[in-house]
Amino acid sequence: MTEKVEMCFFDRSQTIDPDGNTTSVEIPYIVFGAADEDRALELAKGAAPSEYNGVALDSIEIDERIGGEIFKVKAVYPGESGSGGTGSENDEPSFAFDTGGGTKHVTQSLATVGKYPEDAPDFGGAIEVDEENNVNGCDIVMPVMNFSETHYYAPSRVTTEYKKQIAALTGSVNSGAFKGYEAGEVLFQGASGSRRGKKSTDLWEISYKFAVSPNAANIQVGDVTVSAKAGWDYLWVKYRPNVDETAKTLIKKPKYVYVEKVYESRDFSILQ
Repeated sequence: MTEKVEMCFFDRSQTIDPDGNTTSVEIPYIVFGAADEDRALELAKGAAPSEYNGVALDSIEIDERIGGEIFKVKAVYPGESGSGGTGSENDEPSFAFDTGGGTKHVTQSLATVGKYPEDAPDFGGAIEVDEENNVNGCDIVMPVMNFSETHYYAPSRVTTEYKKQIAALTGSVNSGAFKGYEAGEVLFQGASGSRRGKKSTDLWEISYKFAVSPNAANIQVGDVTVSAKAGWDYLWVKYRPNVDETAKTLIKKPKYVYVEKVYESRDFSILQ
């Protein structure tokens, strides 16, 4: 069978905007004499114009195989709305947040508000001290705000180097003021991204995820005062044996308090 391509005007679909401009088109073709799907697509591509009424060709797709060497193929001109790539890099980012908090294991209370009977040993705020005088502590909900921002970027920005930079920032805290928070308060939890359409010019949709833990000052741990602690630093307590003279019991009280930096501080300017 001789190879040829015929346009099917009777089965064409087209949409226009309120001003009468073409926004999307699908033009079907019947391809004759094609040995297989690849050849049918190749022949249709040669017949389909690269642009139709100002809308660029996006793809050539097989609809069905009508007979042995006869295929129905369509040329798709989706326009901006059809490709899912609507919007501009200048679009305002979208925001979401929650204050569900996080979990923290603590060994020291803010205050002992009661002990019974009255002559029970005073452990100086140490929580759940066992028979072997170990301070076991408990898990509490700590104040953490999680938030995310979704930005829209041109493909020229979302390069391999950009992705490497984002990956390197994951699991670090802000080295300077960032989105209204002080240095050390914002933890970058990573990013996720996807292209908004199928065309190489379509925008990327990138979501950044953060968690916020406030900095603190003058934290009282037993008789020890901690002058400063950044939000994502880790605080732990070293206890010393002591004697409760009233209860005549061996107890433990905070002797040393340590504040450990466990996250690198990095410049978050690329995340703005």
